[in-house]
Amino acid sequence: MSCRPPHARNIRRTACCAPPRHALQADRAAAGPAREGALAVRGEHARRMAHSVEIDAPAGVVYGLVADAVRWPLFLPTSVHVERLEFDGVQERLRVWTTASGRRTRSWVSLRLQDPQARRITFRRQHSPAPVETMSGTWTVEEQGDGTSLLTLLHDFTVTGDRGEDLDRVARALDADSAAELAGLKRLAERWHRLDDLVLSFEDAVRVKGPPELVYDFLYRVSDWPGLLPHVTRLELTEDTPGIQAVTAGTRAADGTVHTTESVRICFPHAGRIVHKHTVAPALLAAHTGEWSVLPDETGVTVVSQHSVVLREEAVERVLGPGADLAQARRHVRETLGRDSRTTLQLARRHAESAIRVL
Repeated sequence: MSCRPPHARNIRRTACCAPPRHALQADRAAAGPAREGALAVRGEHARRMAHSVEIDAPAGVVYGLVADAVRWPLFLPTSVHVERLEFDGVQERLRVWTTASGRRTRSWVSLRLQDPQARRITFRRQHSPAPVETMSGTWTVEEQGDGTSLLTLLHDFTVTGDRGEDLDRVARALDADSAAELAGLKRLAERWHRLDDLVLSFEDAVRVKGPPELVYDFLYRVSDWPGLLPHVTRLELTEDTPGIQAVTAGTRAADGTVHTTESVRICFPHAGRIVHKHTVAPALLAAHTGEWSVLPDETGVTVVSQHSVVLREEAVERVLGPGADLAQARRHVRETLGRDSRTTLQLARRHAESAIRVL
């Protein structure tokens, strides 16, 4: 998806500025003692940016989407995967993977402090990728009184060495990423009464009598899939960082047509997991995430393929024909993705079990 959605013009941006040092100190003093996840800004050229968007949805719905960070890969175009490392109901620690601003996938740990009564979430990154030195901010949701909401995203950041060109580069990236995130949340929140019809999750599983390492090996070596999987016609793999795979694939649909998709895969070999997200999805899908899980036990291995999708409502009739509705789209997605997953699972089982017979 583009970092500049068609309706990004609805996003309001406050011009970049360097908040005066005395103002930052006053903000911190007014906030009281520092808490985990509170804002922290250092440097002569600390910069503050604010983006906001009006959303035709109740404030509680909007806050719920912002608070549910684990599902952000399904909600936000820039988010690839989020792991919740700690959560006590108020404070949480997240590991985030993102392809923000079209750059290669990056990862960091973020601390967040949730305040559902005030509908406010503060966050602070730990060890941001260079050139960012510190990054913190706040999500706030304000009820407008007419059933609509105002969602505001505030960032405070510094860069190593206070280099002006780096400040400008980070500001441009935040501008694009914030617009994409707010537009994604707006798009979903304004369909809140139909989300149960638009969002679909399902899984398929197979039992394998073979070592989990061989099953995982098949799922990891995605570059070997063309020629093995009938629905994969071609594939280009880039793995600049071990365990983070960027994939461009030609995929054959049931009607024989071939479309190109792009995805990112995050691999966790020690946990037997590979999570993935389409960054360029088939036309019927606004978002698609999934996971391969290899789960050994005392009698064998269970291999699970899980999918979560958000349907692109406006594409249903164009893809499936005049008169098609969301119920048909849900069945179509379940059948097509499920069929491809089951084919992959069966081949992974054959790969592991045939190797055992040879040995």
